[in-house]
Amino acid sequence: MDSTTIVTQKTSLRSVISDFKELTKIRLSFSVVFSSIVGYLLAVESVNFTTITLLALGGFFMVGASNAFNQVIEKDTDALMKRTMNRPLPTGRMSVTMALIIAFSFTVLGIIILYSINAKSALFGAISIFLYTCAYTPLKSVTPLAVFVGAFPGAIPFMLGWVAATGNFGIEAGFLFLIQFFWQFPHFWAIGWLQFEEYKKAGFSMLPMNKKDKGAVKQILFYTAIMIIVSVSPVLKMTGTFYILPLTAIIVFLLGLSMLFYGVKLHKSQNNKDARKLMLASVLYITLVQIVYVVDKFLH
Repeated sequence: MDSTTIVTQKTSLRSVISDFKELTKIRLSFSVVFSSIVGYLLAVESVNFTTITLLALGGFFMVGASNAFNQVIEKDTDALMKRTMNRPLPTGRMSVTMALIIAFSFTVLGIIILYSINAKSALFGAISIFLYTCAYTPLKSVTPLAVFVGAFPGAIPFMLGWVAATGNFGIEAGFLFLIQFFWQFPHFWAIGWLQFEEYKKAGFSMLPMNKKDKGAVKQILFYTAIMIIVSVSPVLKMTGTFYILPLTAIIVFLLGLSMLFYGVKLHKSQNNKDARKLMLASVLYITLVQIVYVVDKFLH
């Protein structure tokens, strides 16, 4: 075997791995796994590393399956947008059949692994894949309410960790769900603002009333405010065994205000630069809040 053949094979393997990572959105999968593990840590007194490993694997397969199904359905519309036209399916680097094999395999693996933790975890995993694939994805080209529908599967990972730890869906898991549910509106509408022209090419409605105006930003501000209220409300100790200290509530509130600040800036400027800052602030918010919750848990 000559050196040219070896280089070609290495390049080919690298391309296959890269396409696989793009189809399953590896980076997004890691953020979902992180949320699930945080939810688990908030529920337990002693950590079971076997359960955490299974939760991480199950969560990874769950998100990978959802994204693979999504890209199969949106193969033609992905080809119309700069951000997505180089994905494996629109370019033909990967066949639809191969993508579906990956999607179905990940679905089965994800549900089996989550079921090995407990039945409720598997149920919520299955619901997440179903809603993302069969409701959110097709609705994107029909109505701006797609973001509302998509917020349901998007909010499941945080509370999935709690359910994996306890086997129960109670008020605690409900509140974890609500925090991530309301967070998704400002986050995805900021992305919708940035990608408005591209989404329009594909026929996607990703902003409130499908308009890039101050009305859309007012909705962002409204949902950001609700997100902040829900995020600090565990300080009142009315959310079962999930509660936070007053100092933690102040930190979470200040983090929320920083996100609100960028929302107000976007309302004034209505430009993409501030929408990008808001989007980045939202990612930072949900990451830091989850870390703060865990630190708080081990302080009381």
